Amino acid sequence: MTDINVRELIDHTNLKPEASKADILSLCTEAAKWKFKTVCVNPVFVGLAAQKLKGTDVQVCTVVGFPLGATTTNAKVFETQEAIKNGATEIDMVINIGALRDGDSEYNLNEIKNVVKASDGAPVKVIIETCLLTDQEKRTACKLVAEAGAHFVKTSTGFNISGAAIEDVALMKNVIGEKLGIKASGGIKDKETLMAMVAAGATRIGTSSGVKIVETW
Repeated sequence: MTDINVRELIDHTNLKPEASKADILSLCTEAAKWKFKTVCVNPVFVGLAAQKLKGTDVQVCTVVGFPLGATTTNAKVFETQEAIKNGATEIDMVINIGALRDGDSEYNLNEIKNVVKASDGAPVKVIIETCLLTDQEKRTACKLVAEAGAHFVKTSTGFNISGAAIEDVALMKNVIGEKLGIKASGGIKDKETLMAMVAAGATRIGTSSGVKIVETW
């Protein structure tokens, strides 16, 4: 894999609650320099990032229902619409984890469908927070994401007890095959971990260590 392929896998991420405008502008400058796939920022910074990255090939990704997934469907839909209006080109939404664990597949299926519709064609990645789920719940979640018409299933928010695990990426790949992309996110800080995730089936990497990774390639 060449470094340009690696760069195109990376969502260059800063979702810290204390992130400032200066931090986000720096993130965008780095992403443009290294030609990363996207920057991933909190919704309040979508407009700023979109303006900073205008004229580059770097896309703007943002999060919805983040980090808990426990907001209402209407709130997630509004967040998505607002993000698209402000310049987001990709949406990472958090699934309703409680509903998933309750076995309420219909709730999550309808919610994901509504967010996909609200995204107006922009790719939707669904964060299932693998560290909180059994293997069977992970399988169920992957099937729901595919059925609802989303584009990626994503491992983690990076704000819970653990992030991406190689075995979870492999499980997700086993369930969805080539139907969806897989985004591994949370704790990916070096080349070796990134490559292990890709080998297991990841097609996108969420990391705040993108510059460090490509500099050591």
